[in-house]
Amino acid sequence: MESFLVPAGCGEAELVEKRSRFIGRVWPVENEAEAVARIKEMREKHWDATHNVYAYIIRENGIMRYSDDGEPGGTSGMPTLNVFRAEKINNVCCVITRYFGGILLGAGGLVRAYSAAAKLALDAAGVSRMDMWDELLISCSYAQYERVRRLLEKHGAVFENTDFGADVVIEAMLAQTATAEFQKELTELTAATATCDVAGSAFRAVRLR
Repeated sequence: MESFLVPAGCGEAELVEKRSRFIGRVWPVENEAEAVARIKEMREKHWDATHNVYAYIIRENGIMRYSDDGEPGGTSGMPTLNVFRAEKINNVCCVITRYFGGILLGAGGLVRAYSAAAKLALDAAGVSRMDMWDELLISCSYAQYERVRRLLEKHGAVFENTDFGADVVIEAMLAQTATAEFQKELTELTAATATCDVAGSAFRAVRLR
């Protein structure tokens, strides 16, 4: 299965620009119906806002939608969408609520404010990668630990837990396509004295940041 990036969870962030409040919210969504429901929820919650701008991307069927919700064309919805396109995020919905502060921002100012609010909300949500992951259990000596940790980082592993007992036991998630090469290099690095067992495998989201 092909890997792709998604929001790790829900995220919210607020930006104030020349007294206008921009409240950005990001959600992971599986389909267009979920995205539409989130947009409706925010419009009802912030019925008194000046604008409720939205953008969403659904990986299945390559759906991308956005709305300026009354802002000048091209200054809000598309810049919001472009934040997620640039980050290659799929299955995401973002709504940015603006309460006008009385000072016009101009087209450039609006683009910057909406883009910044979307990025801040995404940062608050975090990013995960949907992929076929192997759950690895690596056992090594204390003397080998730093080298093994760097080798895992080199292959893009996500650390789950490390137990410092008689030996060091590292629990890590690694993309299945990288497991064989990692095991080969681990054997070479430690002269086959460290072990690596695959405890399980699943197509799932693992948080990257």
